[in-house]
Amino acid sequence: MHPVLFQLGPITIYTYGLFVATGLLLGITLALRQARREGLNSQLLLDMFFYIILAAIIGARILYVIQNVSSYRGNPLAVFKLWEGGLVFHGGLLGAIPVAWFFIKRYDLSFWSVFDVVAPSLAIGQALGRIGCFFAGCCYGIPTEVPWAVTFTHPRSLAPLGIALHPTQLYSSLGCFIIFFVLVGLRKHRSFSGQLACLYLLFHSVFRFSVEFLRGDPKFWFWNHTLSHPQVISVGIFGSALVCYWYCRKHYRL
Repeated sequence: MHPVLFQLGPITIYTYGLFVATGLLLGITLALRQARREGLNSQLLLDMFFYIILAAIIGARILYVIQNVSSYRGNPLAVFKLWEGGLVFHGGLLGAIPVAWFFIKRYDLSFWSVFDVVAPSLAIGQALGRIGCFFAGCCYGIPTEVPWAVTFTHPRSLAPLGIALHPTQLYSSLGCFIIFFVLVGLRKHRSFSGQLACLYLLFHSVFRFSVEFLRGDPKFWFWNHTLSHPQVISVGIFGSALVCYWYCRKHYRL
């Protein structure tokens, strides 16, 4: 694909970074607009987003480096080259939730109300971010002969070159777009706080677990099945989201 969008002298604009930045800006804009509609302090949320995004990026990068540590042994400074690709969603989630929880409790906000506002934005941000992954070549799929397979040829691509692969980045992007539109459609029909948040976690876990079968991530033996680390994490998130859905439905009716 095209890891580098264009170059202006010493300045290099990476396609991955552009799509991730666009996803973040669009997600924040939509979340702030919805926050104002629901009577939440949008300026406070904007401040919160800064710390959450920072924690999410750090967590996502740390987990990616851990999963690909052999690629950085010879060039440790490449760990900081975020614009070239290499963020793991689950790492970002694990980094963001504690920071969000601390910030929300500090300012006496409702965790589930804020999460409901943010959930669709997370989905649309991921949808655009996965397109960036496609251009960078990260999060690539396994070899395939399907008609829509993609073959990466750019020398700076993170995917194996010259091999027809499943475009799992686009599968993930499509799934996130679907989640976004479903959540937006359900927004006016919420019956309890936390409903959209829990549905986002449930839907995303299912999509991620499914797509992982077609991704090139390392697999290991887990409970008589060959699974990847993201699949195991997805199962845990799915189970936790089910419990939270039941709890919120019982205690936070609108």
